[in-house]
Amino acid sequence: MSSSPLFCTEMALGRPPGFSPKSGPALVLERLSQTPRLVAVTQASRLEIRPAPEMVSIGIRELDSLSGGLPRGCLTEICGPDSAGRTSVLLAALAAATRREEVCALVDASDALDPASAAAIGVEFGRLLWVRCGGADGPQPSAVSPQPSAFRFQSSHFRSDSQLPRSEVRDPMSALEQALRVTDLLLQSGGFGMVAVDLGDVPFRIARRIPLTSWFRFQRAVERTPTVLLAITHAPCAQSCAALSLKLRSSAIGRNSSGKLSNISSQFSASSHTHLFEGLKIEGEILRSRLERKPPQSVRTGCRTEAMRA
Repeated sequence: MSSSPLFCTEMALGRPPGFSPKSGPALVLERLSQTPRLVAVTQASRLEIRPAPEMVSIGIRELDSLSGGLPRGCLTEICGPDSAGRTSVLLAALAAATRREEVCALVDASDALDPASAAAIGVEFGRLLWVRCGGADGPQPSAVSPQPSAFRFQSSHFRSDSQLPRSEVRDPMSALEQALRVTDLLLQSGGFGMVAVDLGDVPFRIARRIPLTSWFRFQRAVERTPTVLLAITHAPCAQSCAALSLKLRSSAIGRNSSGKLSNISSQFSASSHTHLFEGLKIEGEILRSRLERKPPQSVRTGCRTEAMRA
């Protein structure tokens, strides 16, 4: 008895007679599910929605209402030109974090932090690790006493670049490399409520050389942790790695001879009257936010800083 060609073909392929092979997407999914390397892969349609990160206060009410605060487990970038209020926002965020009894770390790439200003805004130095970069001997961790009236530094002293030996003059590129290495070590070690990286005084032509892979590495290191990673820059550098990106700008506020407050940034050349500097009017704008749907247009808010009298 002779067999039919179709019966012989199915037997040769190991299929029972009358087998109807699947076709189209069903066959592709079945073959992929049987591949050992793809067994643990979950289909995109079955992925769980990642929960929204916990938000903590920046320390400035107006910026909190604009952005909702700083997200934990994410990278937040705050940028702006000189005198835009970057340092004020940085110190306010550190003060708010230390008041929550969290241990914080500040990677100071330019060694520009003024302890007196930090103490005036409420930073608790007993919970702050201050890493000063840019020296010839590498990063210098400084422990500051909790009493604002008595600052003691373990490693180094304040000296201008003109007073430093030629081998100790700070190199911006070397300081940037030190800051990146220290930030990586701090994020890998964990245990910090906030890790702030101050790159505001690093020239943008140098800061923009930071490879995107470094920002991506920082983002993955802080992901799924309670740490707030805050980067202060002159212009946006982290790009899509930042979950929240804020841009700051400011204008000077002065009091004229009649005692009236006004914006003096554009009046120096047009007016001969003297003005007493009273503070800065800071405006914040959301450049990027992956925490919610992007707004149809940029959202801004404003706050004010006051000058400290001697």
